[in-house]
Amino acid sequence: MSIATDEGYLDRSTGQRVDRTEWHRVVTFQPGLVDMLEKHARKGRLVYVSGKLQTRRWRKDGEDSDRFSTEVLLAPGGRIQFLERPNGANGSGEPEAGQASAEAAPAAAAQDTEVPF
Repeated sequence: MSIATDEGYLDRSTGQRVDRTEWHRVVTFQPGLVDMLEKHARKGRLVYVSGKLQTRRWRKDGEDSDRFSTEVLLAPGGRIQFLERPNGANGSGEPEAGQASAEAAPAAAAQDTEVPF
């Protein structure tokens, strides 16, 4: 799955606010986590991811130069947690459930409201 991190700052030369988004791939091969992600991951849902960063080198067919991709690997010891939006993402005020770790922790309601990247 891919996740986005947003950063906003004030450009000193123009005085305008600049928003920047970067995309990151999250990789896991653990069946329990894959099932949980298929069930709970949705576009726009806030998520906390803690894992190992790994960089892969690869080459596209017909190109002479290498490409690099840095991914977040959810291996044993890693964690992914779906976070609650203010006032509940589902509009009912109830927190959303869906927390798992790479060590197969049980699902629990998330209480955080922002992703600490």
